[in-house]
Amino acid sequence: MTTAPKQRPKYYDLNLAHLPVPGLVSIFHRISGALLFVPVIPALLYLMQATLGSEAGWLHWKGVASAPAVKVVLLGFAWLYAHHFFAGIRYLFLDVHVGVDKESARASAKVVFILGVAVTAVIAWRIW
Repeated sequence: MTTAPKQRPKYYDLNLAHLPVPGLVSIFHRISGALLFVPVIPALLYLMQATLGSEAGWLHWKGVASAPAVKVVLLGFAWLYAHHFFAGIRYLFLDVHVGVDKESARASAKVVFILGVAVTAVIAWRIW
């Protein structure tokens, strides 16, 4: 009796829709951390240097920041920071074994997403 070897899939499904909510929080936490480290922090340091250097620099960047497209980018940065912050707090609780069971882990992951969107909405309300 010979059995044929099991066929391997020819592709790997990277669709994020099949992940549970804690898995999505984990992936977005890593992505937001990388994006905060590489483009966001250097950009913010440059903006601080340019705006604190002179009044003309402040007025220039104030005008740039009033454009709607720039506000959308700033909201993206705000969501990155908010999500990374709240997910980091969630992981600190998981490190001390608080909320490790399946139901509370899913609930805390949903709370991370809700708080990230809520903080971004408040910031959007303030800048528009």
